[in-house]
Amino acid sequence: MQRPFLAIAALLGLGAVAAGAFGAHALEARLTAERLAVFETAARYQMYHALALLGVALATTALPASSRLLTAAGWAFVIGTVVFSGSLYLLALGGPRWLGAITPIGGLAFLTGWALLGVAALR
Repeated sequence: MQRPFLAIAALLGLGAVAAGAFGAHALEARLTAERLAVFETAARYQMYHALALLGVALATTALPASSRLLTAAGWAFVIGTVVFSGSLYLLALGGPRWLGAITPIGGLAFLTGWALLGVAALR
């Protein structure tokens, strides 16, 4: 599972940098300060979890006995990024307010990923 996670981590990292630049340069004059802060939070958490996914990919080599836990952690980070950051991007850009209700599901996926990574490291 190392290669897919490396590829996804690279794509998420690329997207986070692009989103950060887009927010800083193209959206700064178009969004309220509150919406821009939401957009920046989405980009920041996307980058954090791109790096976490990179760590998961590298850990699969170091901890082969924990590969199932690491795979689950990696997918939790991917799902968390899509749901958490995705919903925040959409909210910041004027998406429907009900998206705010699904953002915590992404946060829960992040927490699950970190817990699974911790268990994998302790095995």
